[in-house]
Amino acid sequence: MTTPIGTAQLIKDMKDAATGILNKDVTTLRGFSERQITAIAQQSELVALGIASGQITEETREFFLDSIEDMALNFAKTLRGLLMVTIEKVWNALVGVTKSGATSAALQSHHFWWPVSLDVMRRRLS
Repeated sequence: MTTPIGTAQLIKDMKDAATGILNKDVTTLRGFSERQITAIAQQSELVALGIASGQITEETREFFLDSIEDMALNFAKTLRGLLMVTIEKVWNALVGVTKSGATSAALQSHHFWWPVSLDVMRRRLS
């Protein structure tokens, strides 16, 4: 029994949709991560130099060290949020591709006559 959905094409379309989003978002995440990690490293170096030179005293040492910890935590939380957005984008793309494939297959299998093209119907249904 043949299926009205071209499974191989659907798999390819799903991979293409996910890959496109992931490639774009990973590039963005790399740039963001690089900037944040650089800033954290530079701040750590400045604090270390300040401690070594005595410009950062025992009284203020914990304050400066805590600020580095806060920077790292904020970076991790922001990265987590960005990854959640990427996951949602991939999810939405996969659902869109599968809905489009199922709708197309359903319309084609019943040989409906439509006064508009199948592409227009797909856009209206998505």
